[in-house]
Amino acid sequence: MEIKVVRDILAANEMLARENRETFDKHGIFVVDLMSSPGAGKTSLLVRTLEQLTPRYPCAVVEGDITGDVDARRIAEVGVPSVQINTGGACHLDARMVKAALSSLSLDDIRVLFIENVGNLVCPANYRLGEDIRVTILSTPEGDDKLTKYPLAFRESDVLVINKTDLVEGIDFDIEQARQSALTVNAQLQIFQTSCRTGEGVDRWTDWLASQIESGRET
Repeated sequence: MEIKVVRDILAANEMLARENRETFDKHGIFVVDLMSSPGAGKTSLLVRTLEQLTPRYPCAVVEGDITGDVDARRIAEVGVPSVQINTGGACHLDARMVKAALSSLSLDDIRVLFIENVGNLVCPANYRLGEDIRVTILSTPEGDDKLTKYPLAFRESDVLVINKTDLVEGIDFDIEQARQSALTVNAQLQIFQTSCRTGEGVDRWTDWLASQIESGRET
């Protein structure tokens, strides 16, 4: 019985995700779903990315958190419109939540929409939102074993960003091992290494993302 209920929930979500996709296509919006565990640096990377991309593209953000609006306030400081979704305990965003949030945005004025998912490496991977690409962020302090412990997020993503590379010298994290483990899980992954503190690697990531925005979706 539980398996059937879960299947029904996921099927309903897929239908709403397709509806979101139709809305995004109608308005010409490129959508990026950002996933990571708590503290991996999603918001910091998003801020860096917005600083690079907003001179070229009108951007907006949907922020997902269990409670609070700390991240949304950080986005507001960049001057980008955002909508806060508080899930009230749910460990992920779903297509229904995103669909509801879109009514608070002027879709005709947006070229790129970032959806910052709830911090969790498990549940968000199961719920499509209508996005063009999925990005999973892994920070070096988390350890390179997360790729084998939580493979679904990486298997279901288009991009892996290994973040906080400026800390790698002081911790037990093997970047090359992480890259190889990631490609074993998903051979199609695009992999970037970034430090939001120093800015290292951010240009390469944003240049690649801009190329995807221009081409539609050719990962």
